[in-house]
Amino acid sequence: MSAVADLFRPLLGARCLTDEDSLKRYGVDWTKVWAPAPSAVLLPESTEEVQAIVRLANEHRIALVPSGGRTGLSAAAVASDGEVVVAFDRMNKVLDFSPFDRAVTVQPGIITQQLQEFAEQQGLFYPVDFASAGSSNIGGNIGTNAGGIKVIRYGMTRDWITGLKVVTGKGELLDLNKGLAKNATGYDFRHLMIGSEGTLGFVVEATVKLARQPNNLTVLILGAPGFREVMSILHAFQSKIDLTAFEFFSDKAMAHVLAHGVARPFDGEAPFYCLLEFEGSSDGVMNDAMALFEDCVEKGWVLDGVMSQSLTQASQLWQLRERISESISVYTPYKNDISVTVAKVPDFVEEVDAIVQTNYPDFEIVWFGHIGDGNMHLNILKPADLPKEEFFARCNNVSKWVFEIVEKYNGSISAEHGVGRTKKAYLGYSRSPEEIALMKAVKAAFDPNGIMNPGKIFDL
Repeated sequence: MSAVADLFRPLLGARCLTDEDSLKRYGVDWTKVWAPAPSAVLLPESTEEVQAIVRLANEHRIALVPSGGRTGLSAAAVASDGEVVVAFDRMNKVLDFSPFDRAVTVQPGIITQQLQEFAEQQGLFYPVDFASAGSSNIGGNIGTNAGGIKVIRYGMTRDWITGLKVVTGKGELLDLNKGLAKNATGYDFRHLMIGSEGTLGFVVEATVKLARQPNNLTVLILGAPGFREVMSILHAFQSKIDLTAFEFFSDKAMAHVLAHGVARPFDGEAPFYCLLEFEGSSDGVMNDAMALFEDCVEKGWVLDGVMSQSLTQASQLWQLRERISESISVYTPYKNDISVTVAKVPDFVEEVDAIVQTNYPDFEIVWFGHIGDGNMHLNILKPADLPKEEFFARCNNVSKWVFEIVEKYNGSISAEHGVGRTKKAYLGYSRSPEEIALMKAVKAAFDPNGIMNPGKIFDL
């Protein structure tokens, strides 16, 4: 540890950290399987310093792990084998804004919520949003191609990145796409970097496009008797209204959130709940929403429901969905972030749920997710008296069966959290051997010495 730190101190001085608190704080994310054990933490403040770090690491064959908000759920930012953590906390500035292009250029350490607030100050909107927006960084969002709660309308992080500056595993600086809306000049390496989890290079700047602000966002919380009714509700509302979000969660998820002080939306209870959001921009839209609600009730798809009457109430209703992860975190949940095409969701969920309930009769299963884009979050909660190691071992035994169903439905083992270390053993359920071989070839081209976040996505 001392020898590694001595290599970087002449470059960064006091911004090369080796104290015990820093080593525990960095090199970790929200997964709890691997303990952090980096040899040093580096806090660069410029692109030039990042390049110098990578070149020095290449010379001495030192593994580097990027660190942003450390809110990941795939162990992509975990440094448990003596790696050097490159933390982007100090590269957190807005560098440029173009009102004509509706685009902002930022450093990777800017917090997602700060980017959203900057857009709002300009009368614009950054739509990629999720529960960890208050602590996640844009660099990490790019590394995992983060999605969240607005994908049904606005898409993933990939859809909002018009330019990237990236330091490759060789220490080269690439300026990719340069913010252009149209650029038909061969391979677009920008999209190769998005979702690569820092295994090809480190993002040092990103140009992000912004949208117009939505008008009078309105939220509906509906209780449904079954999962297939949830899908019927989705189809009915999508036929008439452009939804900005469609989320679902089970009664067990609701119970945990209510226990954390969130108010119950209505008196009745239901096995499933869905949250719909749309722009109530006119009387016509609001009338359509009420007519659809009444029709769903008549058909037995909706047991009860409530519609927000103000932006404040809409925000309060969102807490029912956004605080699920927080409310179950004390149970050390084993998470699966899986997806299929929307049409396959009902059959897929029924098969997965049957497997899980059969094999985990003594575990509590909590479902929630972004059902409007085919993404479900399966959470298995650890009993209080079961050691963590035994719990994860038992869960891993069933993951194979779950991912076999994912493969059967041509789905993804990781819809938005990335592969990291937690999912790399299962990559073959979503990617062919030919694809994985090409991924490794791409990795070798950008990072020939294998120093950039090694051991993530796949092993070389």
